[in-house]
Amino acid sequence: MLFGNKEIKNIDESDLQSLIDDQVSEGKIIDYKEEIVGNADNDKKEFLADVSSFSNSSGGYLIYGIKESNGLPTEIVGLDISNIDAEINRLENIIRDGIEPRIPGIIVQSIKLQTLKTIILIHIPRSWALPHMVTFKGASRFFSRNSGGKYPLDVNEIRTLFTVSSTLVQNIKNFRIERLSKIVSQETPLSLAKIGKIVLHIIPFTSFDPTIRFDLNILRSNLPGPIGTTLPDYRFNFDGLLTYFADNVSNHSSYLQIFNNGIIEAAESYLLSYDNGIPAVAYEKELITAISKFLKAQKKLGVSAPIVIALSLVDVSGYHMTVDNSQRYSGKNHQIDRDSLIIPEIVLDDLDSEPTEFMKPIFDTIWNATGWEKSLNYDEHGKWNSGNWSGFLR
Repeated sequence: MLFGNKEIKNIDESDLQSLIDDQVSEGKIIDYKEEIVGNADNDKKEFLADVSSFSNSSGGYLIYGIKESNGLPTEIVGLDISNIDAEINRLENIIRDGIEPRIPGIIVQSIKLQTLKTIILIHIPRSWALPHMVTFKGASRFFSRNSGGKYPLDVNEIRTLFTVSSTLVQNIKNFRIERLSKIVSQETPLSLAKIGKIVLHIIPFTSFDPTIRFDLNILRSNLPGPIGTTLPDYRFNFDGLLTYFADNVSNHSSYLQIFNNGIIEAAESYLLSYDNGIPAVAYEKELITAISKFLKAQKKLGVSAPIVIALSLVDVSGYHMTVDNSQRYSGKNHQIDRDSLIIPEIVLDDLDSEPTEFMKPIFDTIWNATGWEKSLNYDEHGKWNSGNWSGFLR
């Protein structure tokens, strides 16, 4: 695999030299450029065509500062760039303003050479929000790539990419509904208590590529436990890697299923085990902690963005939000009026995203279902701060 599956931030001059030594040719996943993108309109259009072509195919790398001949790299020449941050911002702005829809997950990285010159390396991931169109200066062009480099798409190819994108959305929804149905019918990897449950799914867009399969052994040195637990038991199963916490031999309060394709399913029943109540602070705190841990595990596996975050509450009809005495009788606290809360999914473009920020609309929706305007654990600036009131915490 190109660069030995290194994260882009860890790629250095020796990795670039290996491209020359191994004579890695331009083509579907890599393109060499001796000079950086200029400010002329034609230069920007060419740049945007390159970027969009990678996103509409298999993803890949644009490398600026390497000379090539007949598609083969010959020399690391580097670039004279006085303000690297400004140059990276310029390139990012060209991409953002010149391609629709926006391509998630693009990384622009600078690599300092021994000569003190710079290489600009751009990683464009395979996109699933297809197809991406170059819109700069009124253009409406679609590009993809093959072994010969980029090429313009014809009508049939464009139609196919639209179909792939819509199919992905339906696949994600179907997977989620199927898994929730199994949990409701107790067809889970481990038996859970027959009470309300919190179910979290983290679904990479790439997980529906049949060629994707991760080496889950990588996680054994630092196993992520289920929601609210540490030092879990674990075993491998047909779907991948299962970690869990057992209350006794026949009853489990939580499990974490990591699928071979990178999907995470975490189910938890302990937090909802007290008096048909959702502990106002504890459930948010434990989810924030768990999601951060799960995203780190996916990143360690090599999962790439975008990913879908989907939270559901199952078997919760009649549950209410457990708040402190100052709020309990405010007239706002109502019971949930349905068996399951299937909260709308959110999409993340970055696995380093902050859970306290992207989870706010999800938490607000759960509070809405119990009669509240929004989560009381966020301050007036939208920052998560459970210390701003004495909510019930177990």
